[in-house]
Amino acid sequence: MDIFNVISLLGGLAMFLYGMRLMGDSLKENSSGTLKAAMGKVTDNPLKAFILGVLVTALIQSSTATIVITAGLVGAGILTLHQSLGIIIGANVGTTVTGQIIRLLDIDASGTSVLRFFQPSTLAPIALIVGIVLIMGSFFKNARSVGNIAIGFGILFSGLLNMTGAVNNLAQSGLIEQLFSGLGENPVLGYITGAGVAFMLQSSSATIGILQAFSATGLLTFKAIYAVIVGIYLGDCVTTAIVCSIGAKAEARRVGIVNILFNLSETVLVLVVVTVIHKLGLLNSLWEKPVNSSIIANTNTIFNLGCALSLFPMLTTYERLSRRIVKDEPVKESKFKDEMEALNPVFFNTPALALQSCYKALLAILAASRTNIERSFQLLKSYDPAIHMDIQADEDEIDRMTDLVSKYMVGFLPQLKLPYHVSILNQYYKVTSEFERLGDHAVNIAEHAAALKRNNTAFSPAALSELAVLESALMNILDETDRTFRKRDVAAAERIEPLVQVTAELIALLKRNHLKRMSTGECNVYADATFSDLMVDFRRIGSVCSNVGVATMVRVHPELADHEHLYFERLHAGSDQAFNAAYDKARQKYFSLLQKPIPEPPVIQGEPVQPEHEVQEEAPVEAEPVQEPTLDEPEHEAQEEAPVEPEAAGDAPAAREADL
Repeated sequence: MDIFNVISLLGGLAMFLYGMRLMGDSLKENSSGTLKAAMGKVTDNPLKAFILGVLVTALIQSSTATIVITAGLVGAGILTLHQSLGIIIGANVGTTVTGQIIRLLDIDASGTSVLRFFQPSTLAPIALIVGIVLIMGSFFKNARSVGNIAIGFGILFSGLLNMTGAVNNLAQSGLIEQLFSGLGENPVLGYITGAGVAFMLQSSSATIGILQAFSATGLLTFKAIYAVIVGIYLGDCVTTAIVCSIGAKAEARRVGIVNILFNLSETVLVLVVVTVIHKLGLLNSLWEKPVNSSIIANTNTIFNLGCALSLFPMLTTYERLSRRIVKDEPVKESKFKDEMEALNPVFFNTPALALQSCYKALLAILAASRTNIERSFQLLKSYDPAIHMDIQADEDEIDRMTDLVSKYMVGFLPQLKLPYHVSILNQYYKVTSEFERLGDHAVNIAEHAAALKRNNTAFSPAALSELAVLESALMNILDETDRTFRKRDVAAAERIEPLVQVTAELIALLKRNHLKRMSTGECNVYADATFSDLMVDFRRIGSVCSNVGVATMVRVHPELADHEHLYFERLHAGSDQAFNAAYDKARQKYFSLLQKPIPEPPVIQGEPVQPEHEVQEEAPVEAEPVQEPTLDEPEHEAQEEAPVEPEAAGDAPAAREADL
């Protein structure tokens, strides 16, 4: 034995493992969608699930991949744990197919030239040639993936041949004979060896293949390898269980636990049965006999298939044990539990109920976002980490609820037939993201308050006094926004824009005052960045509320849909007397609270001072053209809406009479 034989052995092992990985990955990449779809249709019949597990594993050459996919489907709720049991058992049987392919090493081609084509020394170069031709030629859509499968197959057999040649040279040194004779006298050591190698390689098929390569020396006996084969089962299933457990739900982790329980039962059953049969003298002809690749492959298949059939009645026992081992995680009840449960697709056939569910969900999101904004203002005055945590926890709930209601509306849209219902859903879809953005701004404000605390910095009393005035104006805007959406109140929607305009001017004045205080040392210069960031969030809160108001106006007056900019231009041009009166009233109120002379209002004619409006998210593509109702249409549509928004009917006539 010399170092070159060891290098050749390790090089062959590397080629073998890489070929198996390349072939398996290419098969999974090319058929993963089909496999998941097939596995998702498994019924409660364990036998069908078992057959599917065998077929899928035989195709992708990896029991680990099959079980991990199964765990993912269980975690997603597509499969139940009970449905997955048969697939798990089938995967353990399907993994024996690789060993049956490798047994081609034992084909005797001396009698006929046809069999020679099935020898690895011939199959390897043929597979490599076919693979490179497909990759370079790109003859069809999936030619590259099929080519990679063929290349992987060729590399696998090339590595196997390389290992076989290397171990034949090593056999002459007597090292292999000593190694495996020791395993034959100590089954426990053989069991641990098989488990350890399979755990390191993360593949039972690869470990069996290595054992088959070593069998070419003629020094491996049945008594030396049967315990190694059984140990391989345990090592491979531990790796699978670890992969299934990473970031998974309890139900998905149970899939890995069931796999471990089955393989532990399998190892105990095999060791007991083999020991009993040997004591009865039924294995005397095989016990000391050298084994080849075929005997190893057949032994592996018999062990797995026999145990699968014997242990199949214990599936429900494994399920119960897995539930005892992996406890259900404590579920924190969502504050939106009722609203989430109401978003049920069964209501799609009754649009009024489905729209009512969306309406209540959006009201809940708006209320939670508003509460978070109020809390965040409280943190600016006195930081409390517990309140900050509550804000973040509620924000996570808001995000989940927003995602759920958005998906619900997208699924609901194709079911709608009436343009009137589509117009309602369009408004809901537009305001969903706006309500969620309010929650985001609350989180930002809370983060700014935390930054002030971390830096041991605070705003001056004068700055806090001015922020209190701004807070009052923003709360007023949020009140009008809530009234606008809750009652479809156009009058409230019209009151939003003057307040947003005044808020924008307040923000501009506060920034100037803050700059003056910093120049005199009254305000801490280190708080400047935080103050500026706060002003951005405050301004955007106003913009979000303005967008909600406009979405409501468009709902009532569809002709504004393509002319929103003209609506804003007219308001800020000074020709709308109602807007001017509301603006003057709000400006007098909030600027007087600053306890300073009220500055002259900016010139509205020409370049208006106008808040920034964030771009609204587009509504989902409508299934059919929507014929929006005109202002001259009778009021029965507004009344029809009452089941969806209980307070809306009374506001509809006033809305249609508004001077736009």
